[in-house]
Amino acid sequence: MTEPMTRAATAFLAALDPGRLAQAAAPFDAPDRRTFTYLPRPRPGIALGELSGQQRSLALELLATGLSATGLADARAIMDLETVLGAVERAAGVPTWERRQPGLYWFRVYGTPGSATWGWRLGGHHLAVTVTVVDGRVTATPQFFGANPATVPGGFPGAGRRTLAAEQDLGRALVTSLPPAEKAAAITSPEAPRDILTRDDPVADAGRIAPGLAYGDMPPDARELLERLVRHYLGRVTTAAAAPAWAEIAAAGLEHVTFRWAGSVEPGHGHYYAVLGPTFLLEYDNTQHDANHVHSVWRDLRHDWGDDLLAAHHAAQHS
Repeated sequence: MTEPMTRAATAFLAALDPGRLAQAAAPFDAPDRRTFTYLPRPRPGIALGELSGQQRSLALELLATGLSATGLADARAIMDLETVLGAVERAAGVPTWERRQPGLYWFRVYGTPGSATWGWRLGGHHLAVTVTVVDGRVTATPQFFGANPATVPGGFPGAGRRTLAAEQDLGRALVTSLPPAEKAAAITSPEAPRDILTRDDPVADAGRIAPGLAYGDMPPDARELLERLVRHYLGRVTTAAAAPAWAEIAAAGLEHVTFRWAGSVEPGHGHYYAVLGPTFLLEYDNTQHDANHVHSVWRDLRHDWGDDLLAAHHAAQHS
């Protein structure tokens, strides 16, 4: 199932000259493999803007092997938003507007594609795609998708276009569908936090998430919406990564999955939600820039960075 990814990574690396290859490739155990951030700062690796047209196409072909069609479209939209954000900031007189560049997304391949343990990632402002392959099995967390502006304002190219709309719409549909008592249990605070609570920590601390409403205490229509919301986040990646993640969530018991909301339920006002299960965490925050700046994250509490798969691999090697 990982052969297309292996071929794409191999082709991408083969197309690079020695200088770019030294930036793009690293040993699997390189310390920066476990660095997680969504802030606008340089990353280890090779930036898209430093690549030729053919090399960039090969890098994006590798990205496509790790994401679904929907996930790839969202990732490309997030990168393209940097141009819009630059124009918005320039019009507002923000002096650092020039740092908003769609070429400032960095690729890095860890280990040898096709080996027992290898991986790759793409990272830049509002985007972190992390893929680890262990004995042919794929994990794709931690993962971050963000959007600023989430809805392009009037007067700018693409005015009215929304990015990551389903993440917002499904979460709001869920909380507003709840009967009064269940809604009171789900809404943990009238104020939304300024960002996702786990921020860019390499290890997600689920203890930061306040208790909310359990799946088992929801009416049937809300349960369906919660399942759709979880599947939407998992559906950003290919079936090879999404199907095992969903199977693990189901095996741990959907009745143990909880949903909490903070902030207003009205569109245009700051809001936050989290979905927490025994094995995973989803967080969404939209508070900055008049609630037009989305942060969303999927963390696997067991498999971030492929840790469980790596532990099993090493145990098998020494058994």
